[in-house]
Amino acid sequence: MSILDQICMKTLSARDAKNRFGYLIDTARQEPVSVEKHGRPVVVVLSVEDYERLASSASGTVTGEPE
Repeated sequence: MSILDQICMKTLSARDAKNRFGYLIDTARQEPVSVEKHGRPVVVVLSVEDYERLASSASGTVTGEPE
């Protein structure tokens, strides 16, 4: 069982993510969105704020900034 199975988040097919890209962005700004291809999760789209928080907690600093 993967961590994605344990987290409740919206899911879109890759086709829906492509065809409804604006919706994907708007939703991902509110909560992570899993994108599936052939019924299997392939990526998670999340807001910049969520990404920075995860990166900071993982490394102790915000990634993307020169050290």
